Amino acid sequence: MKVLLEGSFDDDERAQWLAALSAAMPEAQWLDSAAARDATADVRSTIQAAVVANPAPGSLQGLPALQLIQSLWAGVDQLLADPTLPTGVPIARMVDPAMNAAMAETVLWAVLSLHRGMFVYARRQREGVWQVHTQRRADEVRVLVLGNGQMGRTASACIAQQGYSISSWRRDGSDLDLLLPQADIVVNLLPLTEHTRGLLNQQFFAALPPKASIVNLARGAHVVDADLLDALDSGHLRHAVLDVFHTEPLPTDHRYWQHPRVTLLPHAAAGTDARSAAAVAVANLRALRDGAELRHLVDPGRGY
Repeated sequence: MKVLLEGSFDDDERAQWLAALSAAMPEAQWLDSAAARDATADVRSTIQAAVVANPAPGSLQGLPALQLIQSLWAGVDQLLADPTLPTGVPIARMVDPAMNAAMAETVLWAVLSLHRGMFVYARRQREGVWQVHTQRRADEVRVLVLGNGQMGRTASACIAQQGYSISSWRRDGSDLDLLLPQADIVVNLLPLTEHTRGLLNQQFFAALPPKASIVNLARGAHVVDADLLDALDSGHLRHAVLDVFHTEPLPTDHRYWQHPRVTLLPHAAAGTDARSAAAVAVANLRALRDGAELRHLVDPGRGY
């Protein structure tokens, strides 16, 4: 089997992925993008699968034998936005238990920090202020998790173990308008689709109870930045933990950097582990080779 590795890697990342994938499936012939470009038309015509990470538009054209596009990332919104993507070729997203566990750890850290006021204490330290605030029990804190996929379910289970009151929502599920007024902390783990883009907006924030907090670990485009800043400035929202942004890296002049009620992460909530992700990708490649069922296929109509 000939497999193309294509994506937005630097040289070290590309070498790391090729090493991990080759170790997981040594029987395959692996070609990176440079090798594929230099290959003859006969070689390119026999590439059966592409393992990708936000490949450049057009990079998967001219592969007539392509039977599977396996993403190394959990989110496939950028991939699906490519108008040159070969039609009729199945796309599989990355569902990696190690990544799910890492995301759940970040969610737990954010929820604990918001619940126990750790971000406020950090601000007090910078101000030189010694002040203890009231401590609530975990079961008095209501957490709403947006997204009920693998990551959402893993994160919900993790924080539920600490005693928090948990509810969850998916777009085709319960009425969000009924859940928002009951949420002290909202954790966003939704896929980005045409229906969820800009979901976290003025109307969304206004529906939350006063002093609620937002944790966005999904996509920057889920949030209307101006509306979030207004809700924070007014004091209606207590705090926002943000890992993802419309533009990354976040521009140095963006207000989020210096806002006292914002905590930033540099898109680091759940890094992909090449070893575990390679094993997941290779399992699908072997299924393709053996005529078995492919897992975690994307429905382009739904966007995930």
